[in-house]
Amino acid sequence: EPPYTPKNFSCQTQDMRTVTCTWSEGGNTYLYGTNAPKYTLSETSSQKMALCTASCSEQCSCSWDIGLQRFWNVTVTVENPLGKKTATDVFDVNHRIYPSAPFQIWEKCTDSEITLHWNNQNNGIELFCQAELLQPDGKVELHNSSGAAGRHGRLTVRGLQPHTEYTARVRCGAAKHFWSWSQWSHPRTIRTEEATPSGKLDIWREITPVLGGRNVTLFWKQTPSFRANGRIISYEVTWEKIEDDSKPESISFSSVYNSTRIFFDNHSYRISIMAKNSVNFSLPSVLIISRATNKNSVFLGTEELKEGQVDGTDDGIFISWEPRHIYDSYIIDWCNFPRSQPCDLQWKRFGHNTSSAVINSAAFVPGVRYKFRIYGSVANRASLLEKKAGYLRELPPQLDPPVKNVTLTYNSVALSWDSYLTNESDFGFVRGYHVYVSPIQGKCSLKGSKKHILSDGSELCKYTIENPEEKRYTVEHLMSNTKYKLVVKAFTGGGETPIVNFIYIDTPYNSNMLYFVFLVVIVPILVAALCHWKMKWVKECCCPLIPSPNKSKVLSFKEFKIGSEKVLKINDCIPDVLAVDNYVEAQKL
Repeated sequence: EPPYTPKNFSCQTQDMRTVTCTWSEGGNTYLYGTNAPKYTLSETSSQKMALCTASCSEQCSCSWDIGLQRFWNVTVTVENPLGKKTATDVFDVNHRIYPSAPFQIWEKCTDSEITLHWNNQNNGIELFCQAELLQPDGKVELHNSSGAAGRHGRLTVRGLQPHTEYTARVRCGAAKHFWSWSQWSHPRTIRTEEATPSGKLDIWREITPVLGGRNVTLFWKQTPSFRANGRIISYEVTWEKIEDDSKPESISFSSVYNSTRIFFDNHSYRISIMAKNSVNFSLPSVLIISRATNKNSVFLGTEELKEGQVDGTDDGIFISWEPRHIYDSYIIDWCNFPRSQPCDLQWKRFGHNTSSAVINSAAFVPGVRYKFRIYGSVANRASLLEKKAGYLRELPPQLDPPVKNVTLTYNSVALSWDSYLTNESDFGFVRGYHVYVSPIQGKCSLKGSKKHILSDGSELCKYTIENPEEKRYTVEHLMSNTKYKLVVKAFTGGGETPIVNFIYIDTPYNSNMLYFVFLVVIVPILVAALCHWKMKWVKECCCPLIPSPNKSKVLSFKEFKIGSEKVLKINDCIPDVLAVDNYVEAQKL
């Protein structure tokens, strides 16, 4: 193909002695070797046909000495055997200055300012320069010089943070007829000077009663609002009695420490902690330890408070408390590792209008009980208000409750178990119990139960006890003379462990049924046997051939009696046969 018109044809100078023109090829002509496109630069006004021969790689360029000439009309010509194309640039060299990059950067610093110095390859050109400052957080700021620079340049950046590392670099352009920025100088890393620490340390304490006083463990840490403004050398801890004018005591700790333990008697103390760098101390952080009396003792208060339960969320453990208007702030403390010593005590402060918070820590793991103490603070005095305990996520309990007694009847079983041992090593709060029952053979369908299917497909009857204080339960509607398996499981907010071990029982025979069978079957048989054995006596007693008047019920009425004798009047009856029983008696009658 014929050659394409050169693109982005432009010329500029760095030193006012040499001009360099650059452009990019328009496209591929698919001609190579001696037929490849050839580029030639020419200047019409000087009548010079060839200023230079171009070289092309990623971009084409061509340079030549300009002498004293300042105005140029330059044409680039590209041709191959199939055609020719041109591009033209008309310019004033004074308007096409592209300076060399600044070099030899150095600086002077204070705690809040950096003054940058650099050198330029000055050829009588006034330059306007710009500094780029990279902040520690990655933010980039641009600062312009206030005046034109010659061979030497200077620029001051103010409002910086003490003892902070910045990265700076400089570039320049022509002060008059600005054409283009130079390349950036090599970057230079600069640190500002130290200054007095700003803000206060966040301090806290843990009090342990001992004989004759208290062991107070003091903790301190840097908050986001605290700026060390340098390298912290040490921490200064000072304490003094409030009740009298005793001389303050103090002790200094290396910067590697963030806690200390000090013995105090039962008086009130004012404690302050300051951080120190090479310049000065920070402002003191103050807390007051109240007098250890029965009225306001922290320890007595701790024992009296009932521990409440809190729940975990996706973001942490949610804690709420009852706000009191007398306090200006609240503090929550906890242990990151409650099963270890030291437990890594942590604390967090909240404003007076806050009554809930989500506590989170990278150390929180499921199945560990974390205890939280909530304090109200006023005038640097802290009072314990509430205690809470909770889990990031509850897990099933490790152990089953130990079944102590099993009492059987023909249709029920009464179970009782010892109190489930709850302690800080539990994986969750026990919310209640499940009782599972099933016959060894056949399916379970007991009244009042719910069906529960095990992983192996077997079926159990399930009873739920939602009161964790309940320690007994009776399963009814069992069948007599039947083998059953049963188990008692404790459950938490994380569920319960899989069922593995069962208790096996045999219900006895139904004694009431045996008694009924005895009355209905055995007694009649015995009576029949007795009657058969004494048939003659029974017949004479119950059905005599000639009944005795004295034994006749018919003659029991008063009109048939004379004295103690029973009398039957003949005219009262129509007998079939008349017989004389006793002639002597008959004669009397």
